[in-house]
Amino acid sequence: MPIGSSGSLDRERIPVTRQLNSTTDHLERSTVTAHPTTLCEAFQATAARHPEKVALRGPAGSGSVTWSEYASRVRKLAAGFAGLGVQPGDTVALMLTNVMEFHLADTAILHTGATPFSIYNTFTAEQVSHLFGNARNRVVVTESQFLDKLRAADVRGQIEHFVCVDGAFDYTLSLDDVEAAAAADFDFDATWRAVRAEDLLTIVYTSGTTGAPKGVELTHANLLAEFAAVERYFTPSSDDRVVSYLPDAHLANRAFCHYNNLIEGVQVVAVADPKQLVATLPEVRPTLFLGVPAIWYKIKAGIEAIVAAEKSTPKRRLLQWAIGTGTEVARRRSDRRPVPPALRIQHGLAERLVLRTLRGRMGMDQVKAALTGAAPMAPDALAFILGLGIPVCEAWGMTESSAAATCNPPDAIRIGTVGIAVPGTEVRVAADGELLVRGPLVMRGYRDQPEQTAETIDADGWLHTGDIGSIDADGYVRIVDRKKELIINSAGKNMSPSNIEGAVKVSLPLAFGVIAIGDNRPYVTALITLDPDACAAYAERAGLPDASPAVLAEDPGVLAVIESGIKAANEQLSRVEQIKKYRVLTATWEPGGDELTPKMSLKRKPIAEKYAADIEAMYR
Repeated sequence: MPIGSSGSLDRERIPVTRQLNSTTDHLERSTVTAHPTTLCEAFQATAARHPEKVALRGPAGSGSVTWSEYASRVRKLAAGFAGLGVQPGDTVALMLTNVMEFHLADTAILHTGATPFSIYNTFTAEQVSHLFGNARNRVVVTESQFLDKLRAADVRGQIEHFVCVDGAFDYTLSLDDVEAAAAADFDFDATWRAVRAEDLLTIVYTSGTTGAPKGVELTHANLLAEFAAVERYFTPSSDDRVVSYLPDAHLANRAFCHYNNLIEGVQVVAVADPKQLVATLPEVRPTLFLGVPAIWYKIKAGIEAIVAAEKSTPKRRLLQWAIGTGTEVARRRSDRRPVPPALRIQHGLAERLVLRTLRGRMGMDQVKAALTGAAPMAPDALAFILGLGIPVCEAWGMTESSAAATCNPPDAIRIGTVGIAVPGTEVRVAADGELLVRGPLVMRGYRDQPEQTAETIDADGWLHTGDIGSIDADGYVRIVDRKKELIINSAGKNMSPSNIEGAVKVSLPLAFGVIAIGDNRPYVTALITLDPDACAAYAERAGLPDASPAVLAEDPGVLAVIESGIKAANEQLSRVEQIKKYRVLTATWEPGGDELTPKMSLKRKPIAEKYAADIEAMYR
């Protein structure tokens, strides 16, 4: 049913309900026979099944931990944390990069009956202080590089123990010190067995696009319900490998890597510096992969750079033909159109001659399932990635829904949608077009914010997501945009800024940050920042001595490329959505900075304030 049309909401939910009924037996079997009731129980069962397999490791040569070693360290660390005074119901903060020690500490804290929560490494001392006040933790596990910030954030003097995983200082403890502090009377097995499904698993603090971060409280039952539902689409095992490179303060990475490790036994490869992801992939060759849209855009841009750099005209044309063939097949499958025999033969040839090699070059030739989420992905970019032979399923959800509430089935991907409701979850469209979610995935509430919790979860248990969308006759959900971010121009026309921004990113690989502006304005404008990696590749091809975005933002050749990209993007947009003017900024936007959240969402209001002069100049 289209947004805004009249009709019964119950009737609109029929496709979703039909999908739920078809998976009831599977969900019941998963819940009863395959899933424990807490993450502690899940970890213990997984460690017992695979004692000699590698559970955690870093990039090549940086060490590894088997499941038996993991279980032993968790037992010792849990006793040590208990010796430091950590008790059931307490909270413990973790501010770490993606290192193996994160998993050891988080899992050990769970086994004390306490609640570990992660802090974005880019948060300011003021933001961290807010989290400390809300969580009321007395212990922090961190690295030496964050100690000064954390000490500055402890304005109330509430932190009793700073645990530093990469060494000890006068005022800190090492992990060995924690183990040495073990409480003699701590009963490890009795303590973790006393944890219940309804107990608090973690607090996930929102990355703060507007206002102070809110603490989303998620229980063991919430995340186990998420995994039981997602098993409808994917069946991870101890033979699978995932790369942890996104922040663990971001629920998507925490669930896809850390909880996936505890529940399903997948091997986690921790990459502390996300800039090393590209170099790590060929060595790890993950079988499961998670990427926010920005990552997939960079992969697309990288492949296009490889094609552009090919000096042999026949080889370059072969690359273009193979990628185009794969993309056409992906679109036909998405649209449920037949693939003609001739195209099927061509696709097989493209796979053997080009596509398989490209995936191998990227280190993604063994990926059997991949996910994208956190923001809508431009359909053209998704078609391109699918055309390479990487099975990316777009999902949708939010921290408050324990991550994915909908997901595209791997065997029935529909480009431009975020899939169907996961089993056990209901999704419907409210009268104003807002998507609502109900089911066991919905959070317990916002920590110490009952009024905001009541505003977000209504009396009937529906989570008001803040996203505008629609559900088609087959139950597939389409996202328009965030309810509060829609552009309404001076003529009263509603537009999706993310749709406009996505079109630019697909047509302009040089772009990194793109924000569309036009609310209460006569036409749409945009601010654009350049991608440092794409700039480096461009400068090398063009023989330019300086590849910095600040310099290239004023280079005539780059500006011509940008102009061409904007024109190409406008051809994909309706007349009212088209960008009439734009500014290329010399600044570089960094995740966690003034313009982007740690998960690379736009901070629209701060951007509008910071670049007010540039914006106003485009409307003179």
